[in-house]
Amino acid sequence: VQLQASGGGLVQAGGSLRLSCEASRSIFRINDMGWYRQAPGNLRELVAVITSGGSTTYADSVKGRFIIFRDNTKNTVYLQMNSLKPEDTAVYYCNGGVKVTRMSVETVYWGQGTQVTVSS
Repeated sequence: VQLQASGGGLVQAGGSLRLSCEASRSIFRINDMGWYRQAPGNLRELVAVITSGGSTTYADSVKGRFIIFRDNTKNTVYLQMNSLKPEDTAVYYCNGGVKVTRMSVETVYWGQGTQVTVSS
């Protein structure tokens, strides 16, 4: 199983991007799914998390600008990023707690990362 992230790119400050992250093959379920980011020289930090029931948590730095949502039928999580700032520039990673089958143990998988660059 892989989580495949996409949607990054170069955008001007104030612009928007939507990131997507989906499982590479059919699986039973993904529980919590999240987006993290890592800028050069910084530690990876939480951006947003969404539970299987739809409850969300955001980093203070993105509240009111970013929206995390998911499509459980597609095992896909999205991150809608609005009003982007240069300080949002980073590699964005998705992760998810995956149950491949009903009986399998939940395992956390990470996506490969997608670069977001916001120019001033």
